[in-house]
Amino acid sequence: MIDINGIAHIQITAGRYDVARAFYMKLLPFLGLKQVLDNEYGYYCVGGRTGVLISKPAPEHEGERFVQQRVGLHHVCFRARSRDDIDAAHELIKSLGVPIIRAPQEDGWAPGYYSILFEDPDGVRLELNFVPGKGVFDTEEKAVNPVYPNSPSRD
Repeated sequence: MIDINGIAHIQITAGRYDVARAFYMKLLPFLGLKQVLDNEYGYYCVGGRTGVLISKPAPEHEGERFVQQRVGLHHVCFRARSRDDIDAAHELIKSLGVPIIRAPQEDGWAPGYYSILFEDPDGVRLELNFVPGKGVFDTEEKAVNPVYPNSPSRD
């Protein structure tokens, strides 16, 4: 058995690359990631022990949108350092004009789990969460109590 050290990077292929790039050029630096690449291959930022690369689709997939609940990726969740970070991100996300699936709230995933759930311009679902302490490992059960969002929150 090994003990991994997190996820090194995530690559998201955007159906509308120029629109997605403009969105991520605002979101990723706000989250503390630093741009390390911006060329014909894609837009790539690194920070918080991970990297996020936004890349162009194959020509036959240009303009396509992400489909929630299909096989593959469900969503990407970034970890924040405080509840205040979540609230600050909420203000930025509202200004970006993308769907907010769930405004900041506490959930039952872990004690103190506080998050916002939203989508990028192609419909890729993104989450930003804060979990104090050891999260679920601070509970006697060492298990999660999931809460699933139903509909967009209009916030």
